[in-house]
Amino acid sequence: MNDRNAQLPLQGLGYYIPAIVVAFAALIAIFLADSQKLRLEEEYLRSFTTEQLGVLRSRLEGNIQGDINLVQGLVAALSTEPDMSPGRFADLAGRIFRKDTQLRNLAIAPDFVVSLVYPVKGNERTIGLDYRKNERQRAAAMQVKALDRLIVTGPVDLVQGGRGVIARYPIHAGRNNAFIGIASAVIDLDKLLANSGFGKDLEIAVSLSSRPHVGGEARTFFSTAAPVDADPVIMIIDIGHEAWTMSATPLGGWHQPSADLAFFRAGLALLAVIIVAPMFWVGYLMKDRHRHILALQDREDRLETVSQRLQLALDASRVGVWEFETETSTLTWDARMRVLYNVPPDQPVCRYEDWRDALHPDDLEEAERVFANAIEADRPYLTEFRVLTTGGDIRHIRAHGMTYRASSGAKRIVGANWDVTDDIRLQAELLEAKLTAEAQNRALEDARLVLEHNSLHDALTQLPNRRFLDQQLALAGMGEDTRPLTLLHIDLDRFKDINDTLGHAAGDEVLKQAAGVLRTHIPAEDFIARIGGDEFVLLSRRDPAKADFNALSARLIEAISEPMAIEGHDCRIGASIGIATRNDAEESAEQLLVNADIALYEAKRRGRNRVEAFNDELRLHTVEVKRLGDDILRGLEQGEFHPFFQPQFDAETLEIVGVEALARWLHPTRGVITPDVFLPVAGSLNVVARIDEAILDQALFQAMRWEGQNLGIARVSVNVSCQRLRDEGLLEKLRAMNIRPGSLTFELLESISFDAFDDGLKQAIDDIKSLGIDIEIDDFGTGHASIVSLLELSPKRLKIDRRLVQPLLESTAQQSLVRSIIDIGKVRDIETVAEGVETLAHAELLRGLGCHVLQGYAFARPMAADDFLAFAKARGWKPADKAGLTTARAS
Repeated sequence: MNDRNAQLPLQGLGYYIPAIVVAFAALIAIFLADSQKLRLEEEYLRSFTTEQLGVLRSRLEGNIQGDINLVQGLVAALSTEPDMSPGRFADLAGRIFRKDTQLRNLAIAPDFVVSLVYPVKGNERTIGLDYRKNERQRAAAMQVKALDRLIVTGPVDLVQGGRGVIARYPIHAGRNNAFIGIASAVIDLDKLLANSGFGKDLEIAVSLSSRPHVGGEARTFFSTAAPVDADPVIMIIDIGHEAWTMSATPLGGWHQPSADLAFFRAGLALLAVIIVAPMFWVGYLMKDRHRHILALQDREDRLETVSQRLQLALDASRVGVWEFETETSTLTWDARMRVLYNVPPDQPVCRYEDWRDALHPDDLEEAERVFANAIEADRPYLTEFRVLTTGGDIRHIRAHGMTYRASSGAKRIVGANWDVTDDIRLQAELLEAKLTAEAQNRALEDARLVLEHNSLHDALTQLPNRRFLDQQLALAGMGEDTRPLTLLHIDLDRFKDINDTLGHAAGDEVLKQAAGVLRTHIPAEDFIARIGGDEFVLLSRRDPAKADFNALSARLIEAISEPMAIEGHDCRIGASIGIATRNDAEESAEQLLVNADIALYEAKRRGRNRVEAFNDELRLHTVEVKRLGDDILRGLEQGEFHPFFQPQFDAETLEIVGVEALARWLHPTRGVITPDVFLPVAGSLNVVARIDEAILDQALFQAMRWEGQNLGIARVSVNVSCQRLRDEGLLEKLRAMNIRPGSLTFELLESISFDAFDDGLKQAIDDIKSLGIDIEIDDFGTGHASIVSLLELSPKRLKIDRRLVQPLLESTAQQSLVRSIIDIGKVRDIETVAEGVETLAHAELLRGLGCHVLQGYAFARPMAADDFLAFAKARGWKPADKAGLTTARAS
């Protein structure tokens, strides 16, 4: 059956093969006829276009030639009358111009100089024109003489306006017909085209272009409103020196349909339908007859197939089929039903009691009631019940049936039963698994809540952590809540000392007790979090005027400052607090936290254990520091940091024995900026080492200039920061410079705290000294360096701080202190340099105390490189008053 059905489409197609062949032949014929029709139409259009273009060409050539011939006669008259008077010329020219002509003007130029022109009006300036001196017309005029023939050029744009075609004629006279000049006639191009039929009522699209015979590009000088299509009809007009190309196509293009094309195609289509349609109808009738024959055969096959499939489905699904007749109580079971209800397969008749007796006692009453209601109400029978097997096992049975009336009128119910015991057991297992999963999910949810709490709280203090604070800040920045937002940034003072002395366990206990103090003193509606280390942040939405956060901060500092008993020790810490309040909803919560941090920094800067509130002054200071930092980075890139040089003088001879290079920032708008302004910000940006490097490079360059000028300056000293000393590449750079030993001195600030030097810094200083670079202790006497560290460092010089030098004249105690420093240096063979020498009296006193080198405003201020070079050459530091100092020393 399947093979027959598969072959049916192929057989049906065979009935239509004659019709298909005829249809294909008709389509070919229609296509060929249509193509022939289109080709004939296009040939007609090309013939029509050629005819129209030829008429235009004839008119145009005739008009041009007519004008040329008119002037040719006048030129012949000039050949016979070379001395023709202007009156005679005007009379002859007037006759030409009275005719229907396109001539615009005529000029006669004996020996290339225009002497006669017609009409004179409007062309007065032309008389006397020398073609040989006219750049525009000289080449064309001389070409007429060279070729000795008529030359026509154009179109050209005329000076008087409009466009024209110029015909130039050679003029001959005398017995030997010698060349005496030229005649030039201008033909009005627009009038020429109009008289030749190039108007708006053209039946074709036309364009005219010109090209010189020798070289040059084609130029279109006329085209109709309708563009010329591809593959145009082309004709050439040779006007003499140039050739005009005429291109034309039909107005609608070559492929425009003819008026009767639609009727022609409709006729072809109708003819094809008349031929093909009967062929297809005959094929359809033959196919339909064969289809009816096959349908009768397939009906029997399908009936047999359905029966086999039904039986296969029953066997595969293990469904039992039954039927019950209500009037006779006859029950018919198939083999599967007998197995389900434990009825022997050889029992001839099955009864209602067989079904009833197999039911589970607990389901008996309900099963019978449902069965009886389905029969009585003629409703579908759908139920489940249990059956007891002979072995005592329980089967779960699902029953489905439908009532109907037989042809005899008797009511019957037919249905199916199947064993769903495995399904019931599976459902029970799934239910138990579901309950278990729900219990596990509840446990996981509890664990998730614990993990979420842990992720949002600090494990040590149980306070909310930084992540929780960020969430609260994000919520504060959302919605339309316009209440003020206040942050208190709290930092514990002296907490590091406890960690360093008592250990981290004691530090953790301090943090827990501090967190307890914060919980106790902070209102319940406020939010407190530990954001890291010994830092806490309080977030509040209360009205600042009523909450009085300054008073709250003072109470918190007081409470935190109370002694804490830690491992038998009374530990005391403090707290610094920065307050920031947001009154503008546009300000972000993140910026508010930054503001509180700035206020906290200010509290620590002012001495710790205090409260500072963020205000406009702090904001401006922060902005200024940020701007200054940006300018420093830009200044380093632009090379704005330069050394200023202050000379150092021998205390005995007052000769320059050294120069200190002092960093100055030459700001483009703020002028010269000293290190006390920019160094703190540069230190926070970690670029002090870059500034040191820039000053060192420039100082060494200037030292080379001084050496070239024979100034005899022995050394130059530069300041070096701790950051610079830790630069791993410093030694390699210094080695590459090949510095002469003793010519460079590094000044180390005593405030670096030499006692805290680690082994790495000490090794770096030793390596620098090994390169022949001297070490000098700057600002000595401020109390940061011990004698032991001084002995270990073994500097070349000590630089006495200006704060010790300035009060020398009034204080004998200061004199004793300075004398002690000088004596210490002498014992260790260390030179001493006094900075801040403001007067000659200071210089004399220091010389008497044994100081070796003097530096200060009494002799010279810091100067730019060029100014110092001029100062050193002029030796202006030794005027008469300073010379008196030398005389006094000698006496």
